[in-house]
Amino acid sequence: MSFLDDFHPTQLKLTVESPTFWRVTFDNPPINVIGLEMMRELKELLTELEHNDTVNVVVFDSADPDFYIAHYDVEVDNDAAEALPTTTGYTAWVDITVRMSKLNAVTIAAIRGNTRGAGSELVLAMDMRFASLEKAKLAQVEIALKAVTGGGASGRLPSLVGRGRTMEILLGGEDFDGALAERYGYVNRAIPDAEFEDFVNAFARRVSGWDHQAIVEIKAFIDKYTRLPDAEYPLHSDAYWAGVSRPEVAGIVGRLLDNGMQQRGPLEYDLGRQIATIAQEEA
Repeated sequence: MSFLDDFHPTQLKLTVESPTFWRVTFDNPPINVIGLEMMRELKELLTELEHNDTVNVVVFDSADPDFYIAHYDVEVDNDAAEALPTTTGYTAWVDITVRMSKLNAVTIAAIRGNTRGAGSELVLAMDMRFASLEKAKLAQVEIALKAVTGGGASGRLPSLVGRGRTMEILLGGEDFDGALAERYGYVNRAIPDAEFEDFVNAFARRVSGWDHQAIVEIKAFIDKYTRLPDAEYPLHSDAYWAGVSRPEVAGIVGRLLDNGMQQRGPLEYDLGRQIATIAQEEA
């Protein structure tokens, strides 16, 4: 039995466009949060891709046009998450983002919809990010939880957008629409939504046709000059968990949940603006 025969995810959909081009679609209603099952399925997929010498390109898109990956599930069972298999020995989320960043296959985020927190960290761990001009929003909102970004955004953004703009993204905690994200370098480019799928598919098919070894070597040289050592990223995770473990953070999370966090409603659509008002309320 092959991986394709055995892989039966419930929150990811794997489409084999060709032997060299795979598509992975996030599908975890109501708003595509990253929880225990999605992490389990991502780890299983990564294990296959780490040993696959045929796939050249993987496009990651979303079944939900409004939410690409909303953020990490704030109600996840963290003990269960940390019990998931790991090949790096790192915490569950860092294990995923580090491994994603090191695949031989080219990874492309096709971002349509809200992409915040861990969702932003996941796309930053990919090789390229293409955004819908009208429908993409990206943000790192961890500052509202008195924490650093735990999955490595502060280690990956500086090489993309520079130090000052990284400060703006991480300390502001606000949404960046497709146009501004492109201008900053947060994404490769923002494409009008009517042209978005055709552009991403055409680019992915073009890259999928190149020689596999050439792709691997090109990526290796780029990574040599742009990637931090893997051992840096557990430091980010440790600092994140120390921050969100402070007693007052539970009150912030409670207020966010009371106001509709993790539900398909006004708060999640406008989280980049509203999270400051809620998080900065006096308990």
